[in-house]
Amino acid sequence: MSYPGYPPTGYPPFPGYPPAGQESSFPPSGQYPYPSGFPPMGGGAYPQVPSGGYPGAGGYPAPGGYPAPGGYPGAPQPGGAPSYPGVPPGHGFGVPPGGAGFSGYPQPPSQSYGGGPAQVPLPGGFPGGQMPSQYPGGQPTYPSQPAAMTQGTQGTIRPAANFDAMRDAEILRKAMKGFGTDEQAIVDVVANRSNDQRQKIKAAFKTSYGKDLIKDLKSELSGNMEELILALFMPPTYYDAWSLRKAMQGAGTQERVLIEILCTRTNQEIREIVRCYQSEFGRDLEKDIRSDTSGHFERLLVSMCQGNRDENQSVNHQMAQEDAQRLYQAGEGRLGTDESCFNMILATRSFPQLRATMEAYSRMANRDLLSSVSREFSGYVESGLKTILQCALNRPAFFAERLYYAMKGAGTDDSTLVRIVVTRSEIDLVQIKQIFTQIYQKTLVTMIANDMSGDYRRLLLAIVGQ
Repeated sequence: MSYPGYPPTGYPPFPGYPPAGQESSFPPSGQYPYPSGFPPMGGGAYPQVPSGGYPGAGGYPAPGGYPAPGGYPGAPQPGGAPSYPGVPPGHGFGVPPGGAGFSGYPQPPSQSYGGGPAQVPLPGGFPGGQMPSQYPGGQPTYPSQPAAMTQGTQGTIRPAANFDAMRDAEILRKAMKGFGTDEQAIVDVVANRSNDQRQKIKAAFKTSYGKDLIKDLKSELSGNMEELILALFMPPTYYDAWSLRKAMQGAGTQERVLIEILCTRTNQEIREIVRCYQSEFGRDLEKDIRSDTSGHFERLLVSMCQGNRDENQSVNHQMAQEDAQRLYQAGEGRLGTDESCFNMILATRSFPQLRATMEAYSRMANRDLLSSVSREFSGYVESGLKTILQCALNRPAFFAERLYYAMKGAGTDDSTLVRIVVTRSEIDLVQIKQIFTQIYQKTLVTMIANDMSGDYRRLLLAIVGQ
């Protein structure tokens, strides 16, 4: 993928990260990157946030704004990516109905990371109020994510205090009893309970009334509201397995759903998904992937569903330098592409290690690794490899971009919107919201409010929070 504004001879060599205090500065027109500036990273620059993590005192962002006045606080710090605890596979939902599906991502107009509107300035503005002419595509920057975010990420939904499953089951029963449905009562319960608490409500409902809560909800609701409610009542691992099954069921394959799930989850999550897929649907996930995909894309997804990525948070800088050299020789440095080399390194190295490799590659090749992947690959294997690199840089920013494109333009990709809001609601939706605002200069709440309506909008906004 080529970017407008790229100098034909490549970028000048990059000597290192910006010194402390200069992280929010931006190279003037025609000088990208400049000696003390950001490393060139995929159509944009990815400054790191401080080691203190966010949110919280002394962390990122500062109260009242994003980012803190005066630029990013603290010097860039190396570190790791967040790990998310796996959830035991759920049961009881059965095979997904043919009518309700998850359509995956809409194809963005650009495969570059970010893809934000060219007219949007960064927080604090560009020097002189003008976007630098040499900034590729005129796209915003993405902050990178340090090890401290492993503990710093947080969801918008937390377990309710003084939780009483029987009382909540009674509230839901009354909301669905008689003529009409009290959707607001359903929203108030569902949006303010953790997934584990929702599982207890489901069990309490059957114990108290001898009826299946999910069946009752499906009979009372329809459309996007039904899809959102049912997703919230699925255990997280089951929901991922359900989404994968739906993406490969019937005619055609929703490849972007496969990429979103398999290229962003932790080892533990993937192994639980594989087990759940087998136990709930009686099918082997790897076999289904092999039958529905082909070529280098198939090999990448098969590698991902092994759940064997190195998750050591330490970085071997010698290995990073060697991997960068191998990737260069497998792509830019030869005629044709050695796809297996890219697959091996991107499928096995830890996210902190991949960040170090990307930095080493930029210094060595005078080109960032994301743009090299765009030049050497195409189609879904390109999207998969770039998703891995984007998540290594900043996982919340990856999901923020997907949410933006789910709502951008005419129509809304509701299945992608529902899936990301639900799956990240107890993990890192707070950070996704913050980065969404930084990149697109509008809040996720505003965009949802403008695109949705009715009870569906009310429930989404209750989950996302203000």
